[in-house]
Formats: sequence, C-alpha cells, structure tokens
Amino acid sequence: MKEVTFIRQNIEKWRNVELMVEGSINAAPDAQADAYIDLTADLAFAQTHYPKSRITLYLNDLASTLHNQIYRNKRESLSRLVTFWTQEIPQTIYEARRALLTSFVIFAVSVVIGAVSQYGDDSFCRLILGDQYVDMTLQNIENGAPMAVYDGGNETEMFMGITFNNVKVSFVVFVMGVFTSLGTGFFLFQNGVMLGSFQAFFFQQGLGLESMLAIWLHGTLEIWAIVVAGAAGITLGNGWLLPGTYSRMTSFMRAARRGLKIIVGTVPVFITAAFIEGFATRHTEWGTLPRLAMIGCSALFILYYYFYLPYRYAINRRKN
Repeated sequence: MKEVTFIRQNIEKWRNVELMVEGSINAAPDAQADAYIDLTADLAFAQTHYPKSRITLYLNDLASTLHNQIYRNKRESLSRLVTFWTQEIPQTIYEARRALLTSFVIFAVSVVIGAVSQYGDDSFCRLILGDQYVDMTLQNIENGAPMAVYDGGNETEMFMGITFNNVKVSFVVFVMGVFTSLGTGFFLFQNGVMLGSFQAFFFQQGLGLESMLAIWLHGTLEIWAIVVAGAAGITLGNGWLLPGTYSRMTSFMRAARRGLKIIVGTVPVFITAAFIEGFATRHTEWGTLPRLAMIGCSALFILYYYFYLPYRYAINRRKN
C-alpha cells in the first residue's frame, strides 16, 4: 500500500485519537483501549513499510502519549456503572450496527420461512415444536385456555427458570460465533423458523390476535434480545473471519470483547422479559388495551435504547 493511501484511509481515526488525548472527547476506558490497539497496529504497519517516514514518528509519539494517559488515569468512580449502560453499550451497538442489521434480517427471513412452511403444511409445526407440545396446545384450545402453557406453575419459579434459560440462550448464540458467523446465523435461523411456525399455527386455529397479545407481551423484549445476541455472535465470527489489517488473533480478541459487552447489555432485557412472562403473560383476562400498552412500552424502549442512543452517539462523534 502506498504511504499516501495509508494516511488517507486512517487520518480521521488518528485525529479522533488526538482529540481523545487532548480531552476534547470524553472517551470511556474501553474506547481508549480500543483506540490504543488500533493505533499500535497502524504503528506496526508503518514501521514495517515506511520505517523512515515522518508518519511513523507521528504514530509512535501519539501511541506513547495515549499509553501514558491510559495508565495515568485514576481509579474509576461509581459513575462508570452509569456510563457503561448509558454510553458504552449504545456506542458498541452503533459500532456493531451492520452485524445487528444482518442478525435482524436472518431472523426476520427465517420467521417468514417458518410461517409460510406452516401454511403450506399443517404438520410442519410438529416437526419443529414436537408432537407433545402441539397436542398439548390443541388440548388447551379445546379447553378454552389456548395460552395455558404460560400458566403452569409458581410465578417466581417460572420467572427464575425463564431468566436462566434466556440468558443461557443469549450466551449460546454468542459463543456459536466461535464457529464463524455461520454458527450464529444457523441458531438465529432455527429460532426464527420456530417462532414463525408457532405464530402461524395459532392463526390457523383462529387465535391470531390472542396469541400475538400473549406471545409479544414478553416476546417483544425477548425476541429482540435474541437478535441483539445474534449481532454479538456475528461480530465475534467476523472478527475471526475478517481480520482486516490486524492479525487474526488480535482481531478475534477485539471482536470478542465487543461482542461480550453487547451480550452483557442484553441481560437486563432478558430478565425483564422473563419477569413479564412469569408474572403477566398468564393474565389473558387483562384485555387487549393493557397488554397492547405493555407491548408498546417495550417497543419504545427498544427504539430509544438500541436506535436513538446509538444515533445520538454517532451525531456527537461527527460534531467532535
């Protein structure tokens, strides 16, 4: 690569690091660490290809200054906990926006495939959900309680069990990225087909609206959190598959840290979804409007936290 091309491709990134060093950008510790890794990778590249160039000296000085700043910082205050959720997670979501879009598209397409397959073959849901579950649901429908599956057992025990299962699923989706992005993609596809066939099955029974009010009461947060977990897994897989100018291991470690942060950010969402499923979904007698209001609140939270805050971060970064 020609030196002028190398400079042109990275000059904006280096300027942001300068602003970070000067204090014009209030960067979180993880952001400083990522910037330092990026900078040292560029420095190594410059030392190899342009050892006597002024750009190599510039990068060396900038990396040294940033290094000193990172290790000079005082012990972090408790406010870090607040900034982690209000700034770092939205920033990471913005950086992983392409992975998030990919995850959503895979899941959405698989939901459509599951629904179309169920409409094409009434027995498809048995292949996906199992005969026992389908027969139990049909029996519940005959008994006049189609959503009775959500009313089985102690509320607290159900909440704890669902929370554990949801968090476990999110980490499985993430870890599947170790087997490249295809591993996570397959898991998303599998869950999407299951949801599509399940939802279509209730529409075939004439219970489309009732099923949606029950499923999406908790499913709005739960399904979205699975999509976000998919983005974490795709980020991890892409770090291994597409290292760019980094070594494969360096790229993988950076992607793993970013993906893990995304996963940690889904844990409160999964807990909230489990609470709703354990304590609220069973109450079908609440009627349409209260449940629609709860679904709407969940959707508004998703729009605010996963779209508005990352967008605001992007706008602030451009201004700086």
